[in-house]
Amino acid sequence: MLDVIDNDIKNKIYEIRGKQVMLDSDLANLYHVETKRINEAVKNNYKKFPERFCWKLTDYESKCFLVENFDQKIETRGGKYKNPRVFTEQGVAMLATILKSDYAIQTSIQIMDAFVAMRHYIDNNVYRLSNVEAKMLEHDNRIQLIEAALDKFEEKKKINEIYFEGQIYDARSKILEICSEAKSNLIIIDSYADYNVLDIIKRLDIEVILITTDKLLTKEDINKYNKQYHNLKVIYNNTFHDRYFILDDTLIYHCGTSINRIGYKTFSITLINDIDVCNLLISKIDTLIDK
Repeated sequence: MLDVIDNDIKNKIYEIRGKQVMLDSDLANLYHVETKRINEAVKNNYKKFPERFCWKLTDYESKCFLVENFDQKIETRGGKYKNPRVFTEQGVAMLATILKSDYAIQTSIQIMDAFVAMRHYIDNNVYRLSNVEAKMLEHDNRIQLIEAALDKFEEKKKINEIYFEGQIYDARSKILEICSEAKSNLIIIDSYADYNVLDIIKRLDIEVILITTDKLLTKEDINKYNKQYHNLKVIYNNTFHDRYFILDDTLIYHCGTSINRIGYKTFSITLINDIDVCNLLISKIDTLIDK
């Protein structure tokens, strides 16, 4: 039976965000388990699955993926389709340590062999991209994602909003609304983040990265939080003055004050619609995350 699986695995490896990945549903079929079992393994072992191991596709990525690979739209699946989670080779290897049956282990070995074979094929293929071309393609894909996201949100929302002294409730509600718009991941940059940030993050069922200083939140504070909620990674960095919310690596909101001071003085919240600025900021943050 494993030989049959081996012949089919290569057809289940796709390239998304410049990485070779497999869908959670395809892995579930190969492991003979339900898809929710795969995602439960990730949720219950959050620290073992950083975003470079697996991530959920955004709405835009999911729609493009279905059309490109299956000539289908979400509507054709009864309207109940959920954005899939995808796994890199490292993510599959980590799954093998959690799904511990002999069958799962042997299947994981064949999957990883298929990843290696696919890499060799790409390296030797006459159509392989140079490093410069690959970077340009990644840049173009990111621009398309940002443009699509901005078009969607500009139709529905005000781009700029201002809050005056005393509008604490309205300002806090806006921050909660922005954070809740993130589908798969959220990055918050706030050098003066404190327990007010944690109170917002605990409401979210997504991965959150907080870039801040250790002035108001210590490592002990974060450890206590993650013992209960398991969705927060903190990067201590003091190179940011302004505050930002980055949703699903596409939308970026600029906030004129720290979360713990919203409503105390007049400030504004702005959706950044300059694609070059968005790319520069996201590239800067990527270097911090990859360290």
